[in-house]
Amino acid sequence: MKTCSFKDLESYPTMQRVIEQEEKNTMVVASAGNTARAFAHVSSITGLPLLLVVPENAIEKLWIPAGSTSSICVAAVQGDYYDAISIASHITEKEGFVPEGGARNVARRDGMGTVMLDATLTMKRLPDHYFQAVGSGTGGIAAWEAAMRLKMDGRYGDELPQLHIAQNLPCAPLIQLHESVPVDPKCPEGMYDTVLFNRKPPYAVGGGVRDALEATGGDLYGITNEEAEEARLLFEELEGIDIMNSAAVATAALIKAVRNTKVSKSDLIMLNITGGGVKGALKELATIRLEPDLVVSPDDSEAPAKIIKKTKDKFE
Repeated sequence: MKTCSFKDLESYPTMQRVIEQEEKNTMVVASAGNTARAFAHVSSITGLPLLLVVPENAIEKLWIPAGSTSSICVAAVQGDYYDAISIASHITEKEGFVPEGGARNVARRDGMGTVMLDATLTMKRLPDHYFQAVGSGTGGIAAWEAAMRLKMDGRYGDELPQLHIAQNLPCAPLIQLHESVPVDPKCPEGMYDTVLFNRKPPYAVGGGVRDALEATGGDLYGITNEEAEEARLLFEELEGIDIMNSAAVATAALIKAVRNTKVSKSDLIMLNITGGGVKGALKELATIRLEPDLVVSPDDSEAPAKIIKKTKDKFE
């Protein structure tokens, strides 16, 4: 995974689905960083046109293995991830653009679900527990769907793994939806990792996060910045590889579950380290940074039109 995130597992099947459906429109991806990098990498390989809409503070994360960037247009939004999502949704309503689909895209979910398939094949049975830090929660949904298939297969056990989903306090929309409390309007300010913040995650929709948690007897974890940093340092010390901040949040959730005796030593546990090895990749790979083609304000009603014009000008 050359962009060092499990988002690579989403980008390849999604782009492949575009090719198979002979989609001629420009794909639009709203991202807080890792997804944008993964899709940009595949776009640079395939030449499929791609519009990335990202929060301005995510620009520093937009590096890819060296390749052509002629098929990529980057729009930076002076706001948070939800602002980027909102502007991208307006753009995909216009002719010539198509959304990547988010949680509703089966190619994305199936791509992310391969971590459950791979772990189960390696361990010879379904794990008892699955830990992951999430923004929208789509990774947890994907793991649940993959686990249901493995259970139906019959060779890997008849119990679904219990989902343990972690978010970064105080900006944890899934936990706040679960507890029916409002999200702090200051979010994602001060977060350990802003990729874990999605103001409107697929929580209550059919087949969404709530259903996944109920079906597996799962649990939600709120992790502070201090807990995540402690987990990151511990993981790097014990395993000898750097991990992304989001993966540190997942590790902290596992630590908390052990301390609270929610898991035992005899349980088979899958910890999804959703990103890592960036330090080594940046040393070993030839990379290029993506710079924004334009910067827009979320309060500018003309922002979608400006992005559309810039994208068309670049690709024509």
